[in-house]
Amino acid sequence: MNKYKNMFMKTRTILILAVMLMAGCKSKTGDADAFGNFEATEVIVSSETNGRILKIDPTEGTNIEQGQTIAIIDTTIYTLQENEIVAAMKSIRTRILTTDAQNEILSQQIKNIAVNISRTEKMMKDDAATEKQYDDLTGQVEVLKKQISANNTTKVSTAAELAVYESKKATIKEQINRCTVKSPLSGTIIEKYSEAGEITAAGKPLVKIADLAVMKLKAYVSGGEIGKVKIGQQCTVRIDDGKSGYNQFAGTVSYISGKAEFTPKIIQTKEERVILVYAVKVDVRNEGALKAGMPGEVVFK
Repeated sequence: MNKYKNMFMKTRTILILAVMLMAGCKSKTGDADAFGNFEATEVIVSSETNGRILKIDPTEGTNIEQGQTIAIIDTTIYTLQENEIVAAMKSIRTRILTTDAQNEILSQQIKNIAVNISRTEKMMKDDAATEKQYDDLTGQVEVLKKQISANNTTKVSTAAELAVYESKKATIKEQINRCTVKSPLSGTIIEKYSEAGEITAAGKPLVKIADLAVMKLKAYVSGGEIGKVKIGQQCTVRIDDGKSGYNQFAGTVSYISGKAEFTPKIIQTKEERVILVYAVKVDVRNEGALKAGMPGEVVFK
């Protein structure tokens, strides 16, 4: 009798421990409010011009700062075009200076004739000069004024031509600047598509950069819980640490979907896929432990 009683007590103890372990495991995973995967902001940096790649230093896995040079494209063609435009602009400016000089000569001639007109008027009072002489002088003045007016019209046309070349020069200058490809953000080079010496084209990818400093956990929250989640809310993000532990990180809710969707198949069982959920993104400062695609969970309480 005692033998069976002892066996019963042992069996009961084992069952109680099993239930406690199951309950402990359930409480450990059940207190998470949402589950998902980490994402990184990725940017593909492409060439903006055509030409041979003279230099492309960054290698995969290296960190790069915003504004740091990634690649340098050959600028020889653009430089030659710029020199041609500069020479044309110099010629145009010379024509404008010539026109100004001609107008100065004509203006001086008008001043000289004006002196003669004044003398002729006095001489006419004494009948020492004729009216025809006076008319000839005033006629010369009108002709000179019309020449100045014509020169000014030509000068305006020449200045407009110069403005066109200035615009072309600015375009070439911008093309030369774009031959130096710079990083649009601080991050890590995760893929490199080109090497020095290769011919590239506008729009052709050079490298892919990921901002791994701040990772985004894209998780899904049920309709019953979404009302408790707010933009800017602080929360706790966890990832697995071995078989039973967690690594915890501080997170901030940065996005809440305005539209419900069915639970993604990749993170829930078939029975739970009929539940409507909302996508939520949580920003987490990454010190190296978080990777893109890694699963994680979030606790909003």
